[in-house]
Order: sequence, then C-alpha cells, then structure tokens
Amino acid sequence: MISSAIRKQLRSQSRRRRGERGFTLVELLVVLVILVLLASIIGPRVIGYLGSSRAKTAHIQIESLVTAMELFHIDVGRYPTSTEGLSALVKSPGNIAGWNGPYLAKGDVPKDPWGRPYLYQAGQNGGSFQIRSLGADGKEGGADENADVSN
Repeated sequence: MISSAIRKQLRSQSRRRRGERGFTLVELLVVLVILVLLASIIGPRVIGYLGSSRAKTAHIQIESLVTAMELFHIDVGRYPTSTEGLSALVKSPGNIAGWNGPYLAKGDVPKDPWGRPYLYQAGQNGGSFQIRSLGADGKEGGADENADVSN
C-alpha cells in the first residue's frame, strides 16, 4: 500500500506536469517573430546568389562555346559565318572541307541559363566572333542579373 504522503506528492507532481504540457501563445509568437526575422535577412542573400550563379553559368557555357569555336577554326580555317551560326558546331553547314564535328559533346547548342538561345555574331573578315546572352531581362544592357554576358 502507498502511504497518504506519497499519494499527495504524486498528485502535486502530476498537477505540475499538466501545466507544463504545452507552449503558451506568447512563446509561439516569439518563435514565429524570430523565424520571420531570419527569413527576411537570409532570403535576399539566397536570391542574390541564385542570380549571380546564373550569370556564372552563362560565362562557363560561353567559354565552352568559345573552345568549340576554336576547334572549328583549327579544322576549317575560319570561324562560322553569322548565317551558319552556332549550329555549325553540331552539324556541318554544307560541304565544308575539314569539318570534323560535332564540336559540342551533347550534340546540340545549349540555351543560356534563362532559356534563350545564345546570340552569335561573326566579326569582319572572319577573324573574330562574339557570343553573348542578354541576361535575365532578355534586353541589351542592364545591370546585375539583367547584364549582358559575352566572351
């Protein structure tokens, strides 16, 4: 049998435990405010990293295209014309002597990180070229994520 003193002690402990079972509304609101503050500080930084990572991806893809263009130039003796475009790196644009492609591993010209095709412009006399992306906004010029990326 359990003595009455022990029963009283057990009852008082169970009453204390009942009061400690949940969180108060104030405690929940404090935690919610802290989470909102953290999200407001961290959120813009994460979005900023996402934008800069797309621009870095565009730079890397353009450098890959430039390497493929150099291989084309070594084989053919010139860079593709503006009408031949970047597609000359994956399929022969006609009867070109020396074409030994495809020069891109995946067999197709990649799109820029924003889902648009890269722009190609051959230089005067076939001695140079420009490959570029118009950035997030798809328009010439711009700043930050909207800035043009080119070789």
